[in-house]
Amino acid sequence: MNAAPRIQTTAGRLAALGFADGARAERLLDELGPEAVGDLALLDDLVGAADPDLALTTLSRLVERDPSVLGTFRADPDLRRRLLGVFGLSAALGEHVVRHPECLPSIQWTRWPALGDLREEMLLAVGADPDTAEPVAEPAADGVTAGPGTPSTSGTPGPAMEALRVAYRNRLLHLATRDVTGECTLAEVAAALADLASVALEAALAIARAEVADAGDVRLAVIGMGKCGARELNYISDVDVVFVAEPKEGVDETKALQTATRLAQGMMRACSASTPEGALWEVDANLRPEGKMGPLVRSMESHLAYYRRWAKTWEFQALLKARPVAGDLELGQQYVAAVNELVWQAAARPKFVEDVQSMRRRVEAHVPAGEADRQIKLGPGGLRDIEFAVQLLQLVHGRSDPLLRRRATLSALAALSRGGYVGRDDAKALAEAYTFLRQVEHMLQLHRLRRTHVVPADTADLRRLGRGLGMTTDPVGEFTTTWKRHALEVRRLHEKLFYRPLLQAVARLPETEARLSTAAATARLEALGYADPEGALRHIAALTSGVSRRAAIQRTLLPVMLGWFADAPDPDAGLLGFRQVSDKLGTTPWYLRLLRDETAVAERLAHLLGTSKYVTGLLLHAPEAVAMLGSPAELAVRPAATLAAEAAAAVGRHAEDAETAVAAVRALRRRELLRTACADLSGLIDIEEVGQALSSLNDVTIQAALDTAINKVTLERRAPFPTRMAVIAMGRLGGLESSYASDADVMFVHAPLPGAAERDATGAAHAVAEETRRLLALPAPDPPLQIDAGLRPEGRQGPLVRTIASYRAYYDRWASHWEAQALLRARFCAGDAELGREFVTLVEPLRYPAGGISADAVREIRKLKARMEAERLPRGADPALHTKLGRGGLSDVEWVAQLIQLRHAGTVPALRTTRTLDALRAAAGEGLLDPADEEVLAQAWLFASRIRDALMLVRGRAADSIPTPVKERVLLARALGYPPEGTEDFVEDYRRATRRARAVVERVFYED
Repeated sequence: MNAAPRIQTTAGRLAALGFADGARAERLLDELGPEAVGDLALLDDLVGAADPDLALTTLSRLVERDPSVLGTFRADPDLRRRLLGVFGLSAALGEHVVRHPECLPSIQWTRWPALGDLREEMLLAVGADPDTAEPVAEPAADGVTAGPGTPSTSGTPGPAMEALRVAYRNRLLHLATRDVTGECTLAEVAAALADLASVALEAALAIARAEVADAGDVRLAVIGMGKCGARELNYISDVDVVFVAEPKEGVDETKALQTATRLAQGMMRACSASTPEGALWEVDANLRPEGKMGPLVRSMESHLAYYRRWAKTWEFQALLKARPVAGDLELGQQYVAAVNELVWQAAARPKFVEDVQSMRRRVEAHVPAGEADRQIKLGPGGLRDIEFAVQLLQLVHGRSDPLLRRRATLSALAALSRGGYVGRDDAKALAEAYTFLRQVEHMLQLHRLRRTHVVPADTADLRRLGRGLGMTTDPVGEFTTTWKRHALEVRRLHEKLFYRPLLQAVARLPETEARLSTAAATARLEALGYADPEGALRHIAALTSGVSRRAAIQRTLLPVMLGWFADAPDPDAGLLGFRQVSDKLGTTPWYLRLLRDETAVAERLAHLLGTSKYVTGLLLHAPEAVAMLGSPAELAVRPAATLAAEAAAAVGRHAEDAETAVAAVRALRRRELLRTACADLSGLIDIEEVGQALSSLNDVTIQAALDTAINKVTLERRAPFPTRMAVIAMGRLGGLESSYASDADVMFVHAPLPGAAERDATGAAHAVAEETRRLLALPAPDPPLQIDAGLRPEGRQGPLVRTIASYRAYYDRWASHWEAQALLRARFCAGDAELGREFVTLVEPLRYPAGGISADAVREIRKLKARMEAERLPRGADPALHTKLGRGGLSDVEWVAQLIQLRHAGTVPALRTTRTLDALRAAAGEGLLDPADEEVLAQAWLFASRIRDALMLVRGRAADSIPTPVKERVLLARALGYPPEGTEDFVEDYRRATRRARAVVERVFYED
């Protein structure tokens, strides 16, 4: 049975045509009258609007206000099409037309007026003489009643401000009609908006002159900055300006600057004050020297003095756009000419790279949380990415190429392409992305005439944007797809604009790509932070030249990695290390494929190579370890039991060759040192976890070497090994606080087996101890582990190995206070576990005396500490910067903890720990140390420990002092997470932390 035919209602037909609410559209059309309902041309223009419902709503309100509009529309179809196009995009401009229907004739203009005509129009609107820009009469404009004006300094806007707003929005409406109908390009719209802002500033300055006495005593120039200066302004944007003033002849400069400041303030107020007609926009003068903290108006000489001495790179980047826009244009031109001489030398400044990196971070920090993926200005792949890159390339290459000195982004990008600094296809793609994003930005702002750069999530809003861009089949889907495609293209910005052309300069690549000269490539590398650009070019050439598959993959990888190297503390070292590792692994199939396919691996490798000589050295001897950089899970510290089993297996495989066996164990240690260092520099583990991991790794290594040595000595003796042996960890190893540079402080103890002669057992034990030390210190590609037994009884003069009975006899009779203090860190680490526990039990009464230590002992410990401070600090070392023996450093904090333990651990079991921070925490928990003091001491200890480890990681060799050379300090600070400009902050932070810790030491340790 066939279904009854479906009868479509008028509301249904309207919905099918594009109205979101067909029933409401039907009602509004009926209210317009039968002539409107039957006017198919009117309906076509409504349906063609970006938002037909919004266009019809605004039209309905306008007809209600002025019924003659429909007749005007029939008589002028072009006017109807233009106006309804604006109504469908901009509720705010529709509201303006409803309030001021008398502005309709302005929409019939097809030609945009010249700048001089615009200026005359705006000045007449506020009652100023177009020839002199001086006020001559009370202002009057359509829709604004002229009358006695109240100076805006009273806080109440006068009719001149209202007239300015009406005249400005009339022209804004005129421009919008030309924009939405496609009668002008994006560049023409942006330039017209900038011109309109310029004449509005001129009119606002005329309003200010009417309020400021002695306004004629000063020459005041308004310099447009940002998009206003570049003639690429948005519909709604803060208008960035800088003010420069000079006194007229015979006028005191101070008085003239005061007058100019009042004029500038009055001009800003005339634009931003709220009136019944709203406000224009904010006039932002924060790009001036010293920003908000600096004077609003300066003389030319004052501006130049600041820029020559104090300005940062970003301030010169801002001056790229500087253009006189209002006031004394001759003075403005002189100002721009003067600062341009400084702008084009900015890339040669000492801190150019640091300033650029700081600026990039500042841009990223300005993206509000939750908006990054919808921000078309500051988000990934947004407008700021393109603008930033174009401006940076201008600063780098514009020093020697005047053709690049353009203000507007699109014209600068075209000049970069013509000059060969950017590939033609790249420039075209970026120009298309920039144009699209700016068009979206304009439509977002037109809707409510509000400053916004966030793509809405609402489907209706997305539909309006898509239709406004001519997407009618699937407006939401087409818009979203196009937007994301452009954002992804822009996201490849740094590869496209900065690094890819560097490869062209040294490798045989297609001629369609941009090809820099060697000099230009050198300049670009230098500007990006490479200290040896010629050397960098040689490395790039070695990696990318040729037709091999390896060279082809490197040409894909390097543009991205060069950027990551540039972001690292030492780009040159990073690139050199990458070449060295690649030379070792370049023919290995998985290596380049891993870097190409796993972005995280390549980025982490670039960061590590550009930060740490220690990591680079380890990688060069085990390049296959690159594979562990794939994920945080791969860099997780491995359990000690797992490492011990692997080490034991390695020893077992080479049981008959001690040196080969320990070499295998040392290779395992090298791999785990690399794993720990990578996790450390990647921020995956903290300094306490680093100390624990390194100490456990040393335990495993010592155990394996000890087992190997016992096996070797046993084979050589051709008799069973006659004694049990244990290794007691001391110092930082005992405290589980080892650093990358730490030796292994240990003591050897043995206990002869039943029936064994003590002399024979001691000889065998001594041979094993010596062999263990020798095996771990053999020259090899792997880092040695030096065994230091200097803390044993009688020091280096005493026997290397003692029986446990000998230790007991010595400690009972001869032990000194410093030995008891050293034993606070004693713990078993390798060998016979039962013997190790027996030794620890033996020394418990010595290091944790039941009644604490005597007052005499306390005095002796304090004297010893004072003597160490006076005698052991290296000659020439700065006590404030020596992390181990300096004031408030590691030694200070550790001696406080150890003195508390010696005095109280006998009665407070919580203090019985070999770890410094655990002892301090326990002391605070038991009321023996103020919690605030514990926090101060712990922070200083952690900071000093991080610095010592970072010194080893960065330099590849041990050191205890913060270095004096600026470059080394910068590298160290960067490795510790400080920004490029934060080196002095790092040093001051350390001084502050240790200064506070030293105050606690004086009070708690010395009781001063």
